Amino acid sequence: MFPSFGRYETMRNLITDVRGVLVGNAQDASAATGVSVALFDRPTIASVAILGGAPGTRDTALLEPEMTVEHIDAIVLSGGSAWGLSAADGVMAWLAAQQRGFPVGAYRVPIVPQAILFDLANGGDKPWAAGGGESPYRTLGLQAVAASSQDFALGTEGAGFGATTQNLKGGLGSASARAATGHVVGALVAVNAVGSATIGDSPYFWAGAYERDAEFGGLGWPAALTSDDLALRYKGGPGRNTTIALVTTDAALTNAQCKRLALAAHDGLARALRPVHAPLDGDVVFSAATGRAGAPSDAFALTDICATAADVLARAIARGVHAATALPFANARPAWRDVHGG
Repeated sequence: MFPSFGRYETMRNLITDVRGVLVGNAQDASAATGVSVALFDRPTIASVAILGGAPGTRDTALLEPEMTVEHIDAIVLSGGSAWGLSAADGVMAWLAAQQRGFPVGAYRVPIVPQAILFDLANGGDKPWAAGGGESPYRTLGLQAVAASSQDFALGTEGAGFGATTQNLKGGLGSASARAATGHVVGALVAVNAVGSATIGDSPYFWAGAYERDAEFGGLGWPAALTSDDLALRYKGGPGRNTTIALVTTDAALTNAQCKRLALAAHDGLARALRPVHAPLDGDVVFSAATGRAGAPSDAFALTDICATAADVLARAIARGVHAATALPFANARPAWRDVHGG
């Protein structure tokens, strides 16, 4: 049964504040991995911007402005490295049962772009990665889309279940805001960064300047930054890092405008993580416009929506790390709350 999209009256500080969007999570605790699905209530204009040097994606080429299929049905964010790409199979199966998808003759083909992150080396039991059977991602994708709702949990959930940063447990984050144009903008992100979301080993988040209502501790920024704070710190070896995200708005945008929205939202990664967009990162930002609140009046209005998306994504990243809980494995990275309290 297709989930209810309900009424949108109270802001939850989640991406689902954008009318027409639901989110579902599913995870395999023993494997320390999971899947998050953003489900749209109708075919939706979308795009993508890939600035990491080593992405893992599915059906992203069709999101470019010159391509024929202009609308999508869902977006999948998943752990599992390349194995995780099968999560979209489960989402497609669920959508097909709902008669959703691009019409081709007597058939409908659900359009479900996806990005994956690397969480193979986080301590979970992943026998399929060593040739030991099938991965769980198709099932997790099916479970996640079936669980889609306006309310969902952050932190060690869904695609952020097995995520880590340079010094702390990563996680699933979300945030929302209303732009000066009146349009609502939201973000969903799985934070699995090569760098850090915090300033050095302090409790302060790089995104602290953008925080609203003490949503990730209310600490702001330190009085000053030291050279040690600005030193680059990297997580483990290369190839184990990706921050993947979706930004949405209820504005009516063209595919080209959605592309601009995705590009601008990458500024949120740069504000909240240091460093980002490395050669062996897979940093990917999807964008989508549900069109429920009308088009921006001009390029200046679109600029406001884009700037709001960058701010919202920066906040969502900090929220994902702030809400995370540590995995119960030897040598697992601690959660922010374990180190800094609160």
